[in-house]
Amino acid sequence: MAGELEHRGPDGVGLYRDERFGMVNTRLAIVDLTGGDQPIGNEDGRYWAMQNGEIFNYPELTRELTALGHRFRTRSDTEVLVHAYEQWGEAFLERLNGEFAIAIWDRRTRELFLARDRFGIRPLFLADLGGDVAFASEPAALLRHPSAERRLDPFALVETFTLWSVLPDRSAFPGIHELPAGHHLRIGPDGRGPAVRWWDLAFAPREGTRTERPEALAEELRVLLDDATRIRLRADVPVGAYLSGGLDSSITSLLARRHVPQELRAFGVGFEDPRFDESRFQDRMARALGVDLTRITVSGGDVAASFPEVVRRAATPLLRTAPAPLLRLSAAVRDTGMKVVLTGEGADELFGGYGIFQETMVRRFWARDPESTLRPRLLGRIYPYLAHDLAKGGGFMAEFFKAGLEDVDDPLYGLRPRMATTRRNLRFLSADARAAAAEVGDPAERLIARLPARFAEFGPLGQAQYLEIATFMSGYLLHGQGDRMLMAHGVEGRFPFLDVRVAEFAAALPERMRLRDMEEKRLLRTAFADLLPPEIAKRPKRPYRAPIVRSFFGPDAPDYVRETLAPERVAESGLFDPDAVRRLVAKGERYVDAGLGEGDEMGLVGVLSTLLLHESMVRRPERAAPAVPTRDVVGDGTVRRERADAVLPPASA
Repeated sequence: MAGELEHRGPDGVGLYRDERFGMVNTRLAIVDLTGGDQPIGNEDGRYWAMQNGEIFNYPELTRELTALGHRFRTRSDTEVLVHAYEQWGEAFLERLNGEFAIAIWDRRTRELFLARDRFGIRPLFLADLGGDVAFASEPAALLRHPSAERRLDPFALVETFTLWSVLPDRSAFPGIHELPAGHHLRIGPDGRGPAVRWWDLAFAPREGTRTERPEALAEELRVLLDDATRIRLRADVPVGAYLSGGLDSSITSLLARRHVPQELRAFGVGFEDPRFDESRFQDRMARALGVDLTRITVSGGDVAASFPEVVRRAATPLLRTAPAPLLRLSAAVRDTGMKVVLTGEGADELFGGYGIFQETMVRRFWARDPESTLRPRLLGRIYPYLAHDLAKGGGFMAEFFKAGLEDVDDPLYGLRPRMATTRRNLRFLSADARAAAAEVGDPAERLIARLPARFAEFGPLGQAQYLEIATFMSGYLLHGQGDRMLMAHGVEGRFPFLDVRVAEFAAALPERMRLRDMEEKRLLRTAFADLLPPEIAKRPKRPYRAPIVRSFFGPDAPDYVRETLAPERVAESGLFDPDAVRRLVAKGERYVDAGLGEGDEMGLVGVLSTLLLHESMVRRPERAAPAVPTRDVVGDGTVRRERADAVLPPASA
């Protein structure tokens, strides 16, 4: 199991065993490089903790706990966890400002406590396997258990082809699920308890609960983001920043530059295809900040060459190739010797930056006069390529967006058009896969059942934002495009916009401060307009994407694409209809230069990624490299360290 996670923690391995309990940690050393080995215990050895992630306010907590009588042996943020849990119990989570998945073992009560950070930035998977309860940062480690079932769950495909991600009570593999973001649970002698939500983001009604003048709110936001960035620079190794050329990463880099005494290292992705490239904006911002920018330039062939590794690391079906350049970027970061970067994720979800939010508000405005032919034209300002069709009263896209227009009380109102586009790709599933998935239920109804009791009290924009956070951000952006691509090369991402103080501030704003008159991220732009170059501050949101069709069917396409999509391989998987996939492949080959529509592109990536996942983790799973940990042997309340020759198979992992 540890061998499967070596990429996440190449700096050391620690094993703790206590009769029928065991936990092993592969460490990425960032804070207290010599003393911060995990797992780590408290003074009397009752509590033992390990984590995947960072607690950014650990110096403040260390001082507070020391004043309360706790004795610290290290300078690590992980040691804070055992003392804080001893002092405050599960309520300690509310005091943490960090990105974490935590495990704490109580030797006295024989109870394990697991918890995950507010937004699910750090992963934590669970499985009941052959009488054992197992947990890990990635499914691959759990699949090493002899009772694990190596096959793909058809319902995971249905849910991905509906919501872009699998809801956390399941995963791509049967029997494996995630502890949801902002939840904790206990496992003791009497078995596993329920997952308990300890935090959730509650959006205010339309008018918000913050009534201060815009100037005061803008100043408060600057202060909050500045401090969120400052504490995320706490490390005993250099910290860099991703610089995409957009507003969010530019703000993050700007604030980091203020607090880094030496020259800040920045990293960006460029594309050979000018339709995707943002290099000139990266260069403009790098000059303004005076930072050292390292950029990798990616071709369509590079995207295809990286895609099998992307899928294996993500361990879930994907609908976009966008993670591929980020996998290559994290390798470039590690090649410089760095292993921590700040990024701008979360700003769009919290401050209303995506086109789907504008689309939702336009459709609600249109719903007040459903027969209007002028109101739907506003959608053309969001999606210029649709403007001509929307100008025609009976245009296809006008009718598409009109479906369910007046169902404004539908909890999933903002997601329905996207779901309609994505669900078209269910036609590629085999009859057997559809039948198996149907036994689980409807993904939309499952999502509705997970919404908070107060969801109806959120403003309409807040509802759309909450849904985006719960599906796209948590399940895809932070998962397949974030953590897995970074940690594939032992690089930790830190996200200032997802600081709890920033998030709760954004959720309390009046909706007009987030999105007004089609201007997205209104307050965020106002707060930093005088600190950024005008072309960056005023630049409209440009979705980050990577090439698809030409990558897989162009002249530089690798052989594996056609081999994987061959009818016999498709049939062997049992997941897709070979004839339907054959028609999709023929369409992709025919329109290799012109490209496919968005739905067909998602279908192509979804089918290919699923088949690659089946190949790497079901059909021919790779053998993990053996791990050689340092073993903590606990007895009579004392601890000694000894070198182990191999990972010893515990009675229960």
